[in-house]
Amino acid sequence: MIITQHSTMRDSLAHGTRRDLLKGAGAVAVGAAVASSAGLASRTAHAQVPGQVGQVTTSDGVSLYYLEAGSGQPILMIPGWSQTAEQFRHQLEGLSNRYRVIALDMRGHGESEKPDHGYKISRLAKDVRDVIEALELDEVNILGHSMGSSVIWNYYDMYGPDRLSKLLLIDQMPMITSNPAWSEQERVASGAIFNPQSLYETINALAGPDGVETTRGFIGNMVTKSIPEADKEWIIERNLRMPRQHAATLLYNHATQDWRDLIPRLDLPTLVVGGRVSVVPWQSQEWIAGQVKGARLEIFEEEEGGNHFMFIEGDQKFNDIVADFVG
Repeated sequence: MIITQHSTMRDSLAHGTRRDLLKGAGAVAVGAAVASSAGLASRTAHAQVPGQVGQVTTSDGVSLYYLEAGSGQPILMIPGWSQTAEQFRHQLEGLSNRYRVIALDMRGHGESEKPDHGYKISRLAKDVRDVIEALELDEVNILGHSMGSSVIWNYYDMYGPDRLSKLLLIDQMPMITSNPAWSEQERVASGAIFNPQSLYETINALAGPDGVETTRGFIGNMVTKSIPEADKEWIIERNLRMPRQHAATLLYNHATQDWRDLIPRLDLPTLVVGGRVSVVPWQSQEWIAGQVKGARLEIFEEEEGGNHFMFIEGDQKFNDIVADFVG
């Protein structure tokens, strides 16, 4: 049975954060200390996270944490690999005056439970289905950042457009790992950033003793040069809330999924957002938009925060685009 619980943000931070620390997430404390010592003005790193806290228990008994603010048409926000619901704080603040905004921590991420199983895109898609059913969401606008888009694609593959209204796909390539047999055109359209060797090197480094430093290098390349250092550290800290072994397991599964046959079958209004200097090649976002009939494409330029976290760095423009698309 799926159960929902609501509590205050204060209660969540009092219990959830201590819970994660007690589980040995020492890297989080390190990241937080670095961010604090940076001493730079940053509304992202120092602002309180808005919204009410809730929990949903999945069909296999895992407790998932979410943040919710506002009322109206629902927008369900799915974070990227190893990222958290808190990273949608500017959307919880900026869109909740007209929408019911729900930001979810996937299993193993953020404040959600961290079991030793289920770190596959297919299981995460089932978790999203469990959340949609538990919260009785219909005609939901579903937004996926990075891996969150892959979760949406897997959801659509299993359930079709059931309970969905519009798709918002934020900076995710169709296939992360290239095939040596591909043509250059295929590689560019896929947006691949790994080859088989570099994929294994990355996941082994994440799972090994240098997992925290590997994460810092990996995530540190996903922001523009103009981001305040405290904001960058805050993003890395959120990432490190997921145990590195689980993060490595999930990244491997995520990086070996090829969605190029599914994307042309999408049959809902679709928004595709990319960044001109993102680690996700903008050409792959053009390819996705070109495969979905009537899709809208938005590419953020570097000066607009156009790297992987444009919804943080360029949040005002991002929120305006989302509101205009959802209507």
